[in-house]
Parts: sequence; C-alpha cells; structure tokens
Amino acid sequence: MKKITTRLAASVILSSLVLTSSAQTETTAERLRQDSLLLQAAVRGDAEVNLPLFQTKYTADPSPIVVGDTLFLFTSHDASPEDIPDINERSSAGFFMYDWLLWSTTDMVNWTEHGAVASLKDIPWRSRENGAWAIQTVERNGKFYLYAPLHGHGIAVLKADSPYGPFRDPIGKPLVWDRSNWYDIDPSVYTDEDGQAYMYWGNPHTYYARLNDDMISLKDSVVKLPHIENYQEGPWFYKRNGHYYLGYATTCCPEALGYAMSDSPTGPWVSKGYIMRPTPRDRGNHPGIIDYKGHSYIFGQNYDLMHIETFVHHERRSVSAVEITYNPDGTIQEVPYWLDQKPLKQLSWLNPYQRVEAETMAWGLGLKSAKMGIRNTGVVADMPESTGKKNMYIFDINDGELIRLRGVDFAGGAKKFNITASATGKTTVTLRLDSQNGPVIGTVSITPTGSLEDYRAFSAKVKKVGGVHDLYLCFGSTSGDVRLDWWKFKK
Repeated sequence: MKKITTRLAASVILSSLVLTSSAQTETTAERLRQDSLLLQAAVRGDAEVNLPLFQTKYTADPSPIVVGDTLFLFTSHDASPEDIPDINERSSAGFFMYDWLLWSTTDMVNWTEHGAVASLKDIPWRSRENGAWAIQTVERNGKFYLYAPLHGHGIAVLKADSPYGPFRDPIGKPLVWDRSNWYDIDPSVYTDEDGQAYMYWGNPHTYYARLNDDMISLKDSVVKLPHIENYQEGPWFYKRNGHYYLGYATTCCPEALGYAMSDSPTGPWVSKGYIMRPTPRDRGNHPGIIDYKGHSYIFGQNYDLMHIETFVHHERRSVSAVEITYNPDGTIQEVPYWLDQKPLKQLSWLNPYQRVEAETMAWGLGLKSAKMGIRNTGVVADMPESTGKKNMYIFDINDGELIRLRGVDFAGGAKKFNITASATGKTTVTLRLDSQNGPVIGTVSITPTGSLEDYRAFSAKVKKVGGVHDLYLCFGSTSGDVRLDWWKFKK
C-alpha cells in the first residue's frame, strides 16, 4: 500500500474523489470527504473526533474480553495489498484474511498491539488459505477458547493457557459444520451463571447449540431459530442484569448494529431495533459488546481509515468503539455514527515513567508493526504456528508520521527521555505536547546501531513540564530502516 501521511492525505482525497450524476452518490461522497478531513484534523489535534482504534493494520470483527484489569480485543485482519500473495488480486475489492490479531488497553484510548495470536495455519484441516473470518475468544477455568469460522468449512475451536496464546487445535476437526450450506460463520459464546455455555452463529439464519463443560464439544443437537427481525450476521450473545441480549449486524446493505432481547438463553428473541442505524457512510458491521470498569461499550467496524487514502471500495476495515447506555428496562439507547461522537473518555492516565511499548498508541497511521524474530508478512505460508506473547517493534517510519498518546500524566515534570531502537538508517524524534504542531519539549536523534537486531538506548534532555498532556512522537529527517522497541521518561 502506498504510504499516506496526514500532510498528503487531503490532496489524495480530493484527487481520488469521483462524483457521479446520482444525487445520492454525490451526497454520500461529499459526506465521506468531510469525514476524512475531520478525521485528519483530529489526528493533528485540531478537532475532537471518535477515531478508529488501530492504524498499523486494517481490522474488523471485534471480540472484547476482560481479564483482570485489562480489556483485550481480538480482531480479524484485512490484509494490506502488499500482503496478498497473488499480485493480480492486490487491487481487488474482496476479502483477504489470513490471521487474527490481539490488542489490549487499560484506559480505552491508548492500545497496545500484540500482533497475530493465531492464523489459518493453526488449523491444519482447513481447506483454504484465505478466510480468517470473525472469531470470539472466551475464558473458562483459566483456559482460553478461540472460536473461528473457516469460510465454508465449519467452525473451529483453538485452546490456550493465555489470551496471548499459543493457541492449539484440541480436536482436529470442525466443532460445527453443516456441509449443505455456508451458514456456519460468526460464532459467539457465552457461559451462563449455571455453568451452561451456549454458542450462537449464522448468516443469514441464526443457530445455537449448547456446549459441554470442556467447551470443545456439543452437548446436544444444533437448533435453528425463527427469523429475528433485521438479523443478517455477526451475533454477539451476552447477559446483563438478568436480560439476555443478541447484538448483530442488520440486514445488508448497509449493515447496521441491531439487537434483540430475551428472558431465556435460547429465546424467543424480540428485536429491539438499532444500536446504530444504517448509513451510506458504511456498508458492513459486526458488534462486540462488553462492560469494563463501570462503563458499557460497543465495538464495531467501518471504512473510515481506508477513506483517508481512497474512496474506491476494498474490504479494508477499521474498528471503532463508543460507550452505550442502558434504559431502566434493559433496552439500549441508540448512538450516532462513530465519527459523529466525541472521543472515548480516558479511564486512567498513562504513566510515562514506566516502560511504554512503541506499539502502544492512540494513533500511528503509516507505521507498521511486527513481532521480533518472526517473519510475518501477512501471508499464511510465511507464518509460524501461534507463538504466544512476543516483544514487538514499530518500523516503516517516514517523515511526517507520528505516534500519538492520549492523557500522559507527567505529574511534577520529566527531565529526560529514553527510547530503545535499532537502525541501519536514522530518524529524529521530536516530542510535542497536545497537538502535531504543539510545543516542543525535546528532540532525540536515532542513529545506526550496526544492525536491525542490535537495539540500543538513545536519550535526550527535555523541558520540564507537568500535568496531563497528549504526547506526540513526530518523525523527521528519516532515512533507511529504523525499528522502535520502547520508551520512557525520567524525572
């Protein structure tokens, strides 16, 4: 993918925007153009907009899970063009999905990337090299179970001792597979208070089955439910305050975020309308809903990140989230489109005096990330099996790019900035506060370390500043290859 910085994006948008004679198309195209310009202004610090959560990769199908004080978010992964094996398909509008990614946060605004936690290669009986669709990961008795659809080959289950993996296939076959159709996709699993686990799935029909306590086998037969109004795909099954909920993507196209409620885990389900209404600004969706630290959130997907580069349609999606509110009767208050809302409220300030991984950020468009010691181009043939937690680094750094972190608490003030990096080239990191063009508090130069495997510490004095600020690591004077591992300030 050609790299697009915020400095170039406006001209790219204007040159790539093609309006047709259709009044509706013209209106939609203009709305998308405005969205993209607003998004860029928010990145610079000139506007407050609810931005997509991740930028180093295209993401979709969000699956949140809380472990301790951390919210983990599993996502599927739309390949960037350079990661698609067939060069003739790199401009295609279709789905190219090979692995599943993991992210984590403790404040809801700064997210740490953990890379691919599993891929199609971890399912040896798969029949295709493409089709790593929507998963859900759940925990039971200290084990983690990742339920994955295999694009026309049923639903698999992988098991691990940690949300980071490594994930392994404990049964060597599909958990569910109706060979007469391709409806077995988008699994969602919930364990009720009585210990009974249920799995819902299906497009365009809705199915469920009860799981045994081992979470890797069915207790009894699959049940097909009566049609739920506006249901299309992507069910998300959960329980809250005695009510059972089934969130889902509504009838295509565009897909919105709808939900139904029931007094029983097996229905009957009554549609309650939309959480987020259909809009021509989007076309596909998939909900993930969770309570975290006293707040309720819905995660979904859009094409807002891709629209910074192009309005020509491709399946290159981005995940966003908003807070939701429940009425006294349990129904959910409808929310506006992602970009029509203020940024998520930060739940705690980021401590800059402890190690902060370079892949922790609120924004980093144009940058790339990878696990150390692992070649991972996005192509299944180049991937190892699930590796578990590995240290990561940021690379593919170019002038004009940046890492933004929200809500950094400098307390009484810092005196020094340290960053660990490797390089065969060089870059200058300018530290700015509150915006891309905000006050400079320090500058550090990263110079060649001998090899990309040789990480060294680079440091610089900084102007003493206290209180809470957004922090921008702005890159310039860049040449050659530079990899960033972690950074921290010293008092």
